[in-house]
Amino acid sequence: MKLTKSILAIALMATALTALAQDDIKNTEFNPVTTGVTSLSITPDARGASMGDLGAATEADVNSQFWNPSKYAFAYSRAGVSLSYTPWLRKIVNDIYLANLAGYYKIGSSDNQAISASLRYFSLGEVMATDGEGATLATINPFEMAVDVGYSRKLSEKFAMGVVLRYIYSDLGYSSMNTGEQTSGASAFSADLSGFYTTYPVIGRNECQWSLGFNLSNIGSKVSYNKGNDPAYLPANLKIGTAFTFPLADYNNLTIALDANKMLVPAKPRLADYEDALAYDDALQEWKDKSSISGIFDSFKDNFAKRITYSVGAEYAYNQQFFLRGGYYYESKFAGNRQYFGLGAGFSLNVIKIDASYMIATAQNSPLDQTLRFTLSFDLDGIKNLFGRN
Repeated sequence: MKLTKSILAIALMATALTALAQDDIKNTEFNPVTTGVTSLSITPDARGASMGDLGAATEADVNSQFWNPSKYAFAYSRAGVSLSYTPWLRKIVNDIYLANLAGYYKIGSSDNQAISASLRYFSLGEVMATDGEGATLATINPFEMAVDVGYSRKLSEKFAMGVVLRYIYSDLGYSSMNTGEQTSGASAFSADLSGFYTTYPVIGRNECQWSLGFNLSNIGSKVSYNKGNDPAYLPANLKIGTAFTFPLADYNNLTIALDANKMLVPAKPRLADYEDALAYDDALQEWKDKSSISGIFDSFKDNFAKRITYSVGAEYAYNQQFFLRGGYYYESKFAGNRQYFGLGAGFSLNVIKIDASYMIATAQNSPLDQTLRFTLSFDLDGIKNLFGRN
């Protein structure tokens, strides 16, 4: 027996990529990009989320594995670990969440390289699986997870690059004792390639910091649901960003950042774009059979400008102990209509840092409205020094 429609609907809703279409969007150009394991695109940490979901070129922190792992080579501490938690779509349900564990360690004596890793777990909560007549088959707990390891290295005093290898598992299925049939989870592998450039220009009498970064993420195989009959692209993405930090006064800094994202996945054909069903079926089959690499190149042919999302944000830091953040995320109404403000704050005390963020959607009836995120980070190098002094 196949996956029930209710499970698939929850999976799509949880990613919030297609559920944000508004009733007043009647334009025939509306066609969001759909992928498998779309939870990989959800921002895991509170700092990046509070600045409008950005982080390609901001200062390195423990959660750089998601934004731009090459930043780890410029991290000030030799090691760190963080745990983030996001109650997802809490306006609709109360048992869907994303948990993320990330960490890094700088290796070598020259302070120019680092290894990193992260573990993501996205739970879709408890779901009742039913048959075509509505009879309950089982109670399941579908989930998606990803584990990855990365390596970053400075290639010069101002530039670093990083690579990440990732294993992905998506389990949206169930087994039935009545029918003996079973749906299995889908596995995939992907890789990231990133770069980070930073320099310290002097403007007036103040030393500032200007950074550029990019991250080419989730480039890999497809995931095959329903015994390979429904292959889906991974959410491959190109993120490019810049950030500028300047001092306002002693111990007071302000960072302004901008990110642009392009999904590297071709849009699924729509029946409305074809004269007859046969032509549509041919186009749909061609879309399914297309390799991930071919899909990356084809993604630049489909309404390129409307497929780019933008994030702009700012962070105020006092003595690197207290932080205030804000930002805005924009996506075209023809590609998904995700538009929201991010707000947040952080507090650092010795070797512990706590960050929180809150999302305010500007699009009506958005399931992402009022999303909360929490991140707890530890400076392992600082902990070691703290106990060493004692």
